[in-house]
Amino acid sequence: MLIRTQLSACISRSLSSISPTTSTLEDVASNHRGLARVVLKKGKAKIFMGGNPMVYSGAVDRIKGRPAPKTGDMVLVSDGSENPIGWGLYNSVSMYCVRLMQLEQDATRDPSCILNMENLLQKRFSAAIDLRTSLGLPSADTNVYRLINSEGDRLSGLIVDVFGEVAVIASSAAWVEKYRQQIESLVSQVSGIRHTWWRASVDILKEEGLQVEQNHSPVAQKFKVVENGVHYQVSPEGQKTGFYADQRENRRLISSLSKDKNVLDLCCYTGGFSLGALLGGAHHVTGVDSSMAAIELANENIILNNLDHERISFVKEDVNEFMKQALLRNEEWDLVILDPPKFAPRKKVLQSARGMYRNLNSLAMQVTKRGGLLMTCSCSSAMTQSRLFIPTLQGAASMSGRRIGVLRQGGAGCDHPINPSYPEGEYLTNVLLSLS
Repeated sequence: MLIRTQLSACISRSLSSISPTTSTLEDVASNHRGLARVVLKKGKAKIFMGGNPMVYSGAVDRIKGRPAPKTGDMVLVSDGSENPIGWGLYNSVSMYCVRLMQLEQDATRDPSCILNMENLLQKRFSAAIDLRTSLGLPSADTNVYRLINSEGDRLSGLIVDVFGEVAVIASSAAWVEKYRQQIESLVSQVSGIRHTWWRASVDILKEEGLQVEQNHSPVAQKFKVVENGVHYQVSPEGQKTGFYADQRENRRLISSLSKDKNVLDLCCYTGGFSLGALLGGAHHVTGVDSSMAAIELANENIILNNLDHERISFVKEDVNEFMKQALLRNEEWDLVILDPPKFAPRKKVLQSARGMYRNLNSLAMQVTKRGGLLMTCSCSSAMTQSRLFIPTLQGAASMSGRRIGVLRQGGAGCDHPINPSYPEGEYLTNVLLSLS
C-alpha cells in the first residue's frame, strides 16, 4: 500500500490551511483569487451531479472570471443559478472543457481535497489500492492488474497497469500531463513497484491541445509476469500498455473449459488464452495472429512455461485467410476464441464495424464444431455501448447456417471498475456461445 505516513502528513497540512468555518466548496473557492467559474446551461447540471465527470462544451452557458482560464487551471463548476456543483480542471481546446474532480457533496465530507490536487490524488490512489487489495490483487499467482482505471477510479484520463515490479502509466488527458510528477511519485510509492514508464496517448492528447512525443520504455524491453499461474513475457511497447489484463477472468474460464479439447485462439497476440487453454488440459492449441512480434513472444512463452511444443503451435497469418483455408480443409475445433482488434472506436464507424464483426464471427462459427463453444469479444466501446453485439452475432449465425446460444456475457475484470454515471467507460464485451 502507499506509504501512509506521507499520505497522512500531506492531508494534515491541507486541513490546517482550512479554517473550521470554511468547510463548503463555495467558502474555500472564495479564498482563491482568479478562480474562474464555469456556469452550466439550465437543466444541464443533473447529469454531472450524478457523477459524470466529463463536462462537454455544449453544456456550458458561460465562463465567469478574468483572465479566462487556461488549460490545466482549476475551475468552479456551477448550475444555471450559479450554485456550485463541484470543481474540476479546465481545457480550452477539448470538447470536454472540464473534467470534474470533486463534487459539492464530496467536498463537504472531505474539505481537505477542495481545490487541492495533491491531496485529491493521494486519496484517490489510496482508495484504488485498497480496492485492489480487497480483490486479492496482487497475489502469489497474479501480479498483473489495473491499479487506476480512469473514470472508474475517479481520475478521468489516467490509467495505471501494474506488471510485477513495473507500472505503465497511460496518459490521455491534459491534466494528467500537467500533474505527471505527482502521479509518478505516487505510483513509485506503491508496494513492489521499482520502475515506472510514462506512456502518452499521442493522438488523443492532440485533441486535448497537446503535442507530445511517445517516450521509449526506460525499463527492459521485456519482463516476466504471472497471471493465474501462467508466466508471460510482456513488452511495455506492445499493444495497449503491453498486455490485456482486462481478459484475466475470461482466460481463467477458458482454462476451465479446455480439458481434452482442440482449441483455436484467433488474434492470439502473445498467447494469453492459448497458454491458459493448454495448462487447462487442452489436447492441442493453435494460436493465430498477424503480428510477427506477438508470435515471437508467444513462442517464448511456451518455453517460459515449460510446455509441450507438440501440443501447441502459433501461426503468423491473417485470421480471415486462416479460417477460409481451414474451411477448405474441413478443419474444425471444439473450442474457438476470437478476440479481434478494435473495429469501432467511434459511433460514426459503428455500422461498417458491425459488418466486419459479422463476417469475422461467421467464419469463426463455421470452424467451430457443432456442439462446440465459441468465446468471442469486442473491445470497441461504441459496439459495447450500443448493445448491438449480440444481434450482430445472431446475424453471423444466420450467415454461417448455425444456431447459437448465449451461455455467458461478461466484460473486463473486477480491477477495471466502471462509473455507472459514465457508461462510455465500458468497452469490453466477452460472450461465450454454444453452437449447433
